[in-house]
Amino acid sequence: MASINKVILLGNLGADPEMRYTAGGDAVASISIATSSSWNDKQSGEKREKTEWHRVVFFRRLAEVVGEYMKKGSSIYVEGQLQTNSYEDKNTGERKFSTQIVAREMQMLGSRNNADGLQEPSQEIQSQEPPTFDDEIPF
Repeated sequence: MASINKVILLGNLGADPEMRYTAGGDAVASISIATSSSWNDKQSGEKREKTEWHRVVFFRRLAEVVGEYMKKGSSIYVEGQLQTNSYEDKNTGERKFSTQIVAREMQMLGSRNNADGLQEPSQEIQSQEPPTFDDEIPF
């Protein structure tokens, strides 16, 4: 039976991207995207809102673009897949889990002024397969 692992997010960055590079020199960018949902409380009639935070990782050229053009507050559209990793907590020895979204495509929805005062247009970029590496999760 076929299966699907697809995530679509439209939100805003909660902080500037965190950039790093693999031992092979591939760029890796990590961001946190905030998405919100709102509803009217049935009892009070007041509008309520809940914000969810999503950890997203980009590889290679996609990571370089995110690192160069995105900043805290930027709007972004991302398509990717969920990935759960396990690791051993160095302090307690406990096995812990971390879930993130590995981005395959993204579109910058806001614009950021570059050094010349020109604005970058919105663009859609597709990623290649993420590199394989055995780095520990940095927790």
